[in-house]
Amino acid sequence: MVGMAHHALMHITILHNHDHAIREDDPGREAREDVLRVAAALADALTGAGVVAEPLAVTGLDFAFVGELERRRPALVVNLCESVNADSRGELMIPCLLEVMGLAYTGSGALALGLALHKDRAKELLRARGITTPEFVVVARLEQLAGVALPFPLIVKPVREDASVGIDFDSVVHDREGLARAVGAVLHSFAQPALVERYIAGREIYVPLLGNRPLGHLPLTEIAFGEAFVGKPHILSYRAKWEPASAEYLDSQPVACELPAEHERGVVATACAAFAALQCRDYGRVDMRVAPDGTAYVIEVNPNCDLSPDAGFARAARAAGMDYRALAARLVEVALERAHER
Repeated sequence: MVGMAHHALMHITILHNHDHAIREDDPGREAREDVLRVAAALADALTGAGVVAEPLAVTGLDFAFVGELERRRPALVVNLCESVNADSRGELMIPCLLEVMGLAYTGSGALALGLALHKDRAKELLRARGITTPEFVVVARLEQLAGVALPFPLIVKPVREDASVGIDFDSVVHDREGLARAVGAVLHSFAQPALVERYIAGREIYVPLLGNRPLGHLPLTEIAFGEAFVGKPHILSYRAKWEPASAEYLDSQPVACELPAEHERGVVATACAAFAALQCRDYGRVDMRVAPDGTAYVIEVNPNCDLSPDAGFARAARAAGMDYRALAARLVEVALERAHER
């Protein structure tokens, strides 16, 4: 009897990066550290009622986790790996490994993660599909600035980072001098090209998506930019995302987004089209800017967005009546349905 009960348990492994202490000068350290909390919260939310969920860390370039996964052979891997060895590019390696091992996992595959990380490629794909996204150019060397012919204001960001890494008020520029300064800062600090795109003034709206067939959405949220943003660009900087004591963090709270029904349908349809264009799966978030004339621009597609209990995705789920435990269970269900469909 004991043997049978043991057999009925479903084993889930929560795979996460553990690399925030690797680089002394890591500009994305807070975002990398946060993933440890998320792994613990999900393990806690999923364990119980016939399920055992255990975290497993990917540390540095030590691939012992592969042998451990082979030994465990979990029914599902919850993939929280956002980097390997403190390098965001390593994120794509994990889904490839899991595919080769024949293990089902949550979230998007390597192609979607790679496209989301290479913002310029993602934007080219969106444009090819007729999905509205601000015009842009990529600048790899300061000499190329003379060729930038986009109208100001512009926003400058690293081309291969997420979680607002490398973004602050100085990222929005109004003249050639500011542009040269911001591009120089990205090239120097991040050792990667800068994405220069048209800055869209307007509302910042997030569309959290969940499911596959059908792809559903959770309640939309928008950022309420307060006092700290008066006379400054309405953008979520790295500080606003990761430094809870900062005025920018305190004055940029997400609130329920109120849009006329027809307008909301359009925004959600654009978000779903962007999600599909990048071949995202299971869950994610599409960041939009809605200009004063009502045009909805896709700013970024975030596959495998932050699942921490106090982050936007979990908050949106709560607004839909789904507590953290229910959300965790739903993510597992969505991933298993898709994996077994194939």
